[in-house]
Amino acid sequence: MNNEALSFGTMLRQWRRHRSLSQLRLAADADISQRHLSFIESSRSSPSRNMVMHLADQLSVPLRERNTLLVAAGFAPSYQERNRDDPELGAARRAVTSLLEKHEPYPALAVDRHWTLVEANRSVAALLDGVDASLLREPLNVLRISLHPQGVAPRIVNFRQWREHVLFRLDMQIDNSADTGLIALRKELQDYPVPAGAAAHRSADSVEAAPIAVPLRIRTRAGVLSFISTTMIFGTALDITLSELAVEFFFPADEQTSTILQSLPGR
Repeated sequence: MNNEALSFGTMLRQWRRHRSLSQLRLAADADISQRHLSFIESSRSSPSRNMVMHLADQLSVPLRERNTLLVAAGFAPSYQERNRDDPELGAARRAVTSLLEKHEPYPALAVDRHWTLVEANRSVAALLDGVDASLLREPLNVLRISLHPQGVAPRIVNFRQWREHVLFRLDMQIDNSADTGLIALRKELQDYPVPAGAAAHRSADSVEAAPIAVPLRIRTRAGVLSFISTTMIFGTALDITLSELAVEFFFPADEQTSTILQSLPGR
C-alpha cells in the first residue's frame, strides 16, 4: 500500500478492503457500531490511540504498518525498529546463530521480510555452487538466487513445482502485509524464464507425485539433494526487526540426501 500523505481513515478503509471485510463485519468484530466505523473511515471522527490499536488487531496489521496507522492518526509509533546489532536484540541474535549452527550439516538460513539474507550456516554454501557472483553481492536475496537463470534455478530438478511454491508463499506474505517491496519482488521472479529442459510440473493429484510437502531437489557435484523445509518466527516479538525475521530450516527428504550431507568435509 502507498501510505504517503493518506489519512488514517483512508488507510483503515484500504486495510479493511484488503482483508475483504465489509464495514458491518469489521464493526461487529471490533464491537463498535457501523456508524462509528463509517465516521472514522470518512475522517468525521478521530479515533483514540486505543481504538487505532484495537482496529489494527482486528485486521491483523503487521507491526510496521501499525506504526504508520498510529502516525496517520496523530499518535507516536508504538513499536521500535532496532538495528540487528542492537544489544537489546542480542538474545534473539544468539538464539538464531545457535539454531543455525546446530542444524548443520543440513542447510538453514535467516531472512528479513523481503527475503534478504541475514545469516546462514556453513551448509548453505553447498547449494550455491555455480551461482553467478553478481547474485552473491550484498544485499543477497534468497528467492532471487533460487529462481534466477544465473542462480540455482538451472540445477533445481523440480523447478516448475518449486517456483509455484515460492510464488504461492509470496502471495501469502503480500496478502498479510500488502508490502510493495514484496509485490515488486514477486513480479520480478514471475518474469524469470524457465530453465531449458525443466521438467513438466506433474499434477498433485497423481499418487506418484504426491509427497508430504513440496520438496526442493537440487543437483550438486555430490548428487541430487532433496529437502523439505520448515520456518520459524518469533511469535511474541514487539520489535519490528525481530517480528520480520524468519529462519528457514531444510531437512533431508530422503536417505541419499542425509548420507551425502553427513559425509561432506568438515563434519
